[in-house]
Amino acid sequence: MNFGTTEILLIVAVLFLLFGASRLPQLAKSLGQSRKAFKEGMREAEEDERSDQQKLSSNTARPQVTAVSDEELEAEMRRRAEARAEH
Repeated sequence: MNFGTTEILLIVAVLFLLFGASRLPQLAKSLGQSRKAFKEGMREAEEDERSDQQKLSSNTARPQVTAVSDEELEAEMRRRAEARAEH
């Protein structure tokens, strides 16, 4: 949405009529401070999210895959089945 010079002047004139010349600098200052605080909050939230993701990725241990023979696998399955049956 592009505003031309005429539209901007009309908006400024309406603002002068609504708020008066003395209140406009205060409104502009508070708007700037609000915008700055919003951007800072967004930046902090992004940094927190990045640090959380880094913690999750660094704490996750990758499983080790080893070669197991069929006999060893069957023996392990029997051992676990027996352990379940005992409980």
